[in-house]
Amino acid sequence: MPYTLHLLAAGSYDLLRDGAVIGGVVRDVTASGDVRRWRAELLEDLPPAQRPLPFVEIEHRFDTLDEVLSWLGDASVADGS
Repeated sequence: MPYTLHLLAAGSYDLLRDGAVIGGVVRDVTASGDVRRWRAELLEDLPPAQRPLPFVEIEHRFDTLDEVLSWLGDASVADGS
């Protein structure tokens, strides 16, 4: 699997592709603490032809983290140890 998520803090992950950080996955939370959605986003504003698949936009939104992982080709979450 080329994509891996590395936990930074609750609801925030570095997005790695083949070991290099290319973006992030973050959870949007309201001021009252309600979870809204998840975002997968690239660090660089690359032209469409240079974006790694499955990114067709710089940012994509999802309802759950599981949806993000699936969309990224069943990405894994590194265990921090």
